[in-house]
Amino acid sequence: MAEIKKPDKKQEKSEKSKLVIEKKEYVSLIRIMQTDIPGNKRLLTGLTYIKGVSWAISNAMCKILKMNPDKKISELDKNEIDKIIEFLKNPTHLPDFLLNRRKDFETGKSSHLIGTELDMKKEFDIRRLKKIRSYRGLRHATGQPTRGQRTKSHFRSHGKKKAVGVQKKKEAPAKAGGK
Repeated sequence: MAEIKKPDKKQEKSEKSKLVIEKKEYVSLIRIMQTDIPGNKRLLTGLTYIKGVSWAISNAMCKILKMNPDKKISELDKNEIDKIIEFLKNPTHLPDFLLNRRKDFETGKSSHLIGTELDMKKEFDIRRLKKIRSYRGLRHATGQPTRGQRTKSHFRSHGKKKAVGVQKKKEAPAKAGGK
């Protein structure tokens, strides 16, 4: 009959340390393109947290870069994150219909903007529309809908807040007495 030996205390400690080393630690947030993405999200879902990346872009990126869309964001290594960032900075493999800036007004070229660049271009476009006094520009300036929605029942403005810092002048009290 074989003898069962109890492991020494040193052996127990070494086995416990091996278990700790083998256990992976997950990072709770991954930062890609100035956006914090929760580590428990799938790659396909997590990439949509980045401003300017839609579900279609995210799916196309996973297929072009040959990444598993079901992989967790926290399981990405540095090399994969660098690939994603490089692809987002220069999405040359995407077809034109997926890009968010087709036939730019100034350059005439199609591009895909992400993050603060997208916000800045949108703001400059609205300023240009206001400056040339187009219909859409006037609607932006007055705070009305610009895409043809009805305004009879929605977009009411009777609950607007007053501007901060502007106070009504108090009327002078009426003089008491006669003449």
